Amino acid sequence: MAALKGVSLSAEAGDFIALMGPSGCGKSTLLHLLGGMDHPTRGSVVLDGVALDSLSQEELARLRRRSVGFVFQFFNLLPTLTVSENVALPLMLDGASAAYGRERASDLLDRVGLGARAAHFPAELSGGEMQRAAVARAIIAEPRLVLADEPTGNLDSENGRQVMNLLADLNRTLGVTIILATHSEEAASYARRVLRLRDGTIERITEHEDVLQTL
Repeated sequence: MAALKGVSLSAEAGDFIALMGPSGCGKSTLLHLLGGMDHPTRGSVVLDGVALDSLSQEELARLRRRSVGFVFQFFNLLPTLTVSENVALPLMLDGASAAYGRERASDLLDRVGLGARAAHFPAELSGGEMQRAAVARAIIAEPRLVLADEPTGNLDSENGRQVMNLLADLNRTLGVTIILATHSEEAASYARRVLRLRDGTIERITEHEDVLQTL
C-alpha cells in the first residue's frame, strides 16, 4: 500500500505550512521525502531547483546539513553533549571551527531563552527547554527550510505554545520556510496554509487569512 498517492505540494520561501490528519495518513512520510531522508517511488522532490533524487548520498547529506533543519517530537539531543555542543553540532559536522560553532550556538541560545543553560546537559533541562534547544540546532546553519514533526507532541500546553511562538517568530523575522506535521489544531493555527491528509492524499487545503502568531 502506498504511503502517499498523487500528492503535489509547492512551498515558497517564507511559507508556513501545517500538515494535519490521523495517524498513518502520510504526514511524516511527506516530511521525510521533503528532507531527502526517503526517496519517492514515483515523482520527484525539488529544493531550490535541485531534484533530490539526482544527488548522491554524500550530496544529500551536505544539502540536509546546510539547507534543511529538522525538529523532532522527542528532541534527539545527544545526552553526552552540553546544550551548546548539541546546538553547534551541525556546524561541526560541516567542518566549521569550534570557536565559530560556540559563538553561533551562544547567539541562538540567547535568542531562544536558554543562554544560561548552555553548559548544562539535556537531562538537566525540561521538555520545553530541550525542544527550544532542538529548534536552535535546526536553524544554526541558517537553512532555507525547517521540517518539524510533531514539535509540540511531547510537551504540555504552555511549553507547546512557547515552541510554536518561537517557530512563528523565526518564520516572520528570518523568513525561514516551515512545514510541520501535527495533530494539534492549536499548533496548526500558526500556519498560513493547512493541508489535511487522509489515506495518503490531500483531502482539503485551508488558507488562514489571520495567522495566529502569538498566544
